[in-house]
Amino acid sequence: MTTSLATPGTPLSTTEINTNVSRADIEAFLYFEARLLDDRDFERWIELYREDAPFWMPAWDDDGELTRDPQREISLIYYPDRSGIEDRVFRIRTDRSSATSLPEPRTGHTISNVELLEEREGEIDIRFNWVSHYFRYNTTDSYFGTSFYTLDVRGDSPLIASKKVVLKNDYIHHIVDVYMV
Repeated sequence: MTTSLATPGTPLSTTEINTNVSRADIEAFLYFEARLLDDRDFERWIELYREDAPFWMPAWDDDGELTRDPQREISLIYYPDRSGIEDRVFRIRTDRSSATSLPEPRTGHTISNVELLEEREGEIDIRFNWVSHYFRYNTTDSYFGTSFYTLDVRGDSPLIASKKVVLKNDYIHHIVDVYMV
C-alpha cells in the first residue's frame, strides 16, 4: 500500500507504516550497517544492498548546490549498482587503493533524526543524519551529513535499494571512501 504525504518531506508517523517492518526495525538496520562499517566487516555490509542498488554521494557545485545527475556531473562517490560497491571492497581488501594503505583507518558512526518519508509497495524512503569520526595517522577527522535510503522491506530483513549520501562538510583533506559515511 502506498502512503502519500500531504507535504513533501513530512515524516510518516509510526501509525502510518503499513509494512511488517517497524520504525525500531529500520533504526536497528541502520545501526547494524554502521557497526559493520566500523568493524570493517565489508563482506557482510555488501549483503545489505540489493543487486541493483545505486550508491551516490553528489558533490557541491561552485554555487553551493548539489549536483543532480551522477551521469553528467561530478560526484564524490557513484556506483550505479552493487557490483561497483563489491569492486570497491575488493580494492580495499587487496590494498589496490591509496585511500586504504596501512595503517587501516578506524571509524565511529553515529546516527540520529531517522525519519520515514514515504511508503510504497514493499519499499520505504527514509532520511537520517549521521556523524562519522575517522582516525588515521594520529589524526582525527569528522564528517557529517544526511543520507536518503530506499529500503526494500519485502523480505525477511530490509535491503538497501538506493542510497544517496549528502556530505555537508565536503572541504576534505584526503579521499573520502564508502566506510567514512
